[in-house]
Amino acid sequence: MADDAEVPDLSEAPVPGPEDELAQEQQEDSAPADRTDAEGDPPPRAECDEREEDGKGYDDLRRVLGQRVYNNFYGTVDASGAAFGFGAAAAPGLAPGSVGPDEVDRALRFYLPPQPCFHDALSKLRADHLVVLAGPDSTGRGAGAFALLREVRGARTGLRSLSPANSLAELATSSALKAGQAYVILDYVGEMNVDAVQAFEIHRLGEELRRKDSYLVLTAPEATRRRLALQEHCAPWQAPDPLELFHHARQLEPSVDIPPDVLAELLERVADLRRPADVVAAVIGLADSLDAALKTLRDSDKALVRNWFREEPSAGDLLPLAALAFLEGIPERNFEKASILLGIHVRDWEQTGEIPAAEPDATSTTALRGVTFEQTRARWKERATGLVRTERWPGPGQDPSRSERRLVFASPRIRALVIGELHDLYGYELWYPLRQWLSQLSRSADLDVRTEVARGVALYARHALAEVDENLLQVWADGLAAQRVTTALTLQFMCDDEDLAPQALNLALSWADNRGPARAVTTAMALTGTLGSLYRLEALNWLWFLTNRGERMASAARRSLVLLLQTAEQEPERALFTLRYVRTRIAETAQRSKARSLALRTTVQLLEAERLEGPGTLAATLLRGTPGSARHLGLLWVSVLLSVCRRGAVRALCQTLAALRDDPSAADAVRALGKAMRDGMTPRQWQALGNDLPNALRHPDYAIPGTRQLAQVLLGSLRS
Repeated sequence: MADDAEVPDLSEAPVPGPEDELAQEQQEDSAPADRTDAEGDPPPRAECDEREEDGKGYDDLRRVLGQRVYNNFYGTVDASGAAFGFGAAAAPGLAPGSVGPDEVDRALRFYLPPQPCFHDALSKLRADHLVVLAGPDSTGRGAGAFALLREVRGARTGLRSLSPANSLAELATSSALKAGQAYVILDYVGEMNVDAVQAFEIHRLGEELRRKDSYLVLTAPEATRRRLALQEHCAPWQAPDPLELFHHARQLEPSVDIPPDVLAELLERVADLRRPADVVAAVIGLADSLDAALKTLRDSDKALVRNWFREEPSAGDLLPLAALAFLEGIPERNFEKASILLGIHVRDWEQTGEIPAAEPDATSTTALRGVTFEQTRARWKERATGLVRTERWPGPGQDPSRSERRLVFASPRIRALVIGELHDLYGYELWYPLRQWLSQLSRSADLDVRTEVARGVALYARHALAEVDENLLQVWADGLAAQRVTTALTLQFMCDDEDLAPQALNLALSWADNRGPARAVTTAMALTGTLGSLYRLEALNWLWFLTNRGERMASAARRSLVLLLQTAEQEPERALFTLRYVRTRIAETAQRSKARSLALRTTVQLLEAERLEGPGTLAATLLRGTPGSARHLGLLWVSVLLSVCRRGAVRALCQTLAALRDDPSAADAVRALGKAMRDGMTPRQWQALGNDLPNALRHPDYAIPGTRQLAQVLLGSLRS
């Protein structure tokens, strides 16, 4: 179920609508959407309870995703260098799809090939048409891949990014690879199948690339060099020398006069940088402000955090700071309770001192003796001078008069730096009880608490992904609904880090098949929001696959598909892509087949979906503000109108017309919708709709001035 190498052209896919079915399909299955299982038998009571819990989980997920989509910020926000919204500002090639020559040019503007690894990789690529750049994260592997492909394919070369979960063995045997193309897989995470990729299959992939005169560059962690199947294709990778890159980039920027003593400090601090992106940022910063560039290089936040930890804080000082790293911004009264709870977990660990069998070789680098539970608010500024401040703001949707004191870090970076220091300095005496505490919070009824836990765990995953996966996410993914929502949110927040986004996808997909229904539901939840936006075709493929599984998994997958479309309300291209995908899937099913029945059931839920935030149906919003949506929505409506889902389709159509009734410009959108429906229906079929729609509009919910007029516009366009 990996992404295809190339997104198929879905725009012209036909939607079948046989004329002879209308008379037989007037009856609709009007039972609740999730009442029966795939075979039509009533589900057991336990399964009903599970689906009810899943539904509560999706309600929580909608609340968080709604806040992220509409960017409701409270209090002071430092958004320097940030971009908000799903799928925004992703690095070139991170999301599967085409990367144009201009994007490649921008990515390589300051590029300096590190030697000798660039030359070695280029030799392998020319010889085998396939190379794996294996090295540490944030060392410029992605830019190196672009530069290598441009070297072999020529200047102004565009390329195509493939999904990091793609199977290399399947690529060799599919029609995904085209002739004369340049391909890249950034942050390759390995095969999804249990069996390892065999060396001869990789060899066959190389032969296929040579035959088509195409090239493929993968970037991967250093551990990939130990995989036997890829060993001969790996080229060790490292970052360029920071001082050489600094001088190279300065030559490409306007000249800036720098006093000798300041230049000496600049070079000293640049020499300590390990990320090429930080070196380039320093050069760009010089053009704006020398003082600002120096401040960035001095990294006052990092120095402040390190100095605080060097003083070896007592447990009474350390534990509230550790708690805040995972619970920033919640009301102070709730934070204090949670902080005390963490102290209890640590005290219990001290009293037993046992090393869990599941976590061998547990050692502690810094002792945590003498846990106290003092919560005197007046001492907080003394405990964390410069790191933490107190603010007042209301919760989402609350009246300003209900604002509460909340503890937040002095800058957004401090939270990540604190978690990094906790990981580097403390062992199991802190992290074992801390993980127990996080697991307890993951079951909390307070969604804000669980959301902040997810943010903190996503930051922790930057330092200890294996521990997060094994000790937290795998357990939570099979746990209670609250824990599964926390897991899904953690994967969403991991996508804020370019190096973690492919790992988040890999974790989500690893639970999708043969890992139990609860984990499959967690996968469905995770494939919404940022993760589903970034890897949209992969997400749609897997969610569609899950709609054909057991009813609990299918119900969750349908909800996730609706959420994916809801979060795309302000992204026209992604919304249209989703609608085209559903149309194509319906067209692929046989008439009166189980697959078609399931596909139409999913379509009805999409057409009936409300907006994530605000009144009205999502279809009405798309018709009003997304050019081209009328055609896709119209043909989807035709599909369900000519099926046993007819009643649901008419109901969704009434709801959409009612949502558009107050918009003076809605008549044009409705007229376009009717034209698209007319193209997919026969005169006999739209005549039947002309009888059903006015009858349905007599319902009190729709009998509102303006709705019937829009219905006449729709029916008039059908008769044209």
